[in-house]
Amino acid sequence: QVQLVESGGGLVQAGGSLRLSCAASGRTFNWYTMGWFRRAPGKQREFVAAVNLGSGSTRYSDSVKGRFTISRDNAKNTVYLQMNSLKLEDTADYYCAARRSVVITTVNNEYDYWGQGTQVTVSS
Repeated sequence: QVQLVESGGGLVQAGGSLRLSCAASGRTFNWYTMGWFRRAPGKQREFVAAVNLGSGSTRYSDSVKGRFTISRDNAKNTVYLQMNSLKLEDTADYYCAARRSVVITTVNNEYDYWGQGTQVTVSS
C-alpha cells in the first residue's frame, strides 16, 4: 500500500509561483509513475503532469507546458510540481497520484493511489 500526502498549496497572485510536494510512504518502486491532477470548481479532474520514477520521463498537459515542471527525489520518496507564471485558471485542488506502471498515462482512473489534495488559489 502507498500513502500520498500533498503540501505546498496556498494563495498566490497571478504571475507568481508555488511548489507543491507529494510525499509517498509505504512501498514504491522505481518503475512507478507519479502524477499530478487538478480539479477546478465545477469541473472534472484533469491531468497536469506525470513522471516515471525510474527513467525520469515526463509528460505535461498542454495547458501547463512551459510553466510547470514535475520532478522527483527518489531518496526522499517525494515528487514536486514547480508552478510558475500562474494564471487565474490554474486555481484548483491539486492531487498527487501513483501508478504501478512505467507507462505514463493522462487517464485518472488508471492511477492506483491518490492523496487528499492541496488547494491552490490564484488571485488577480
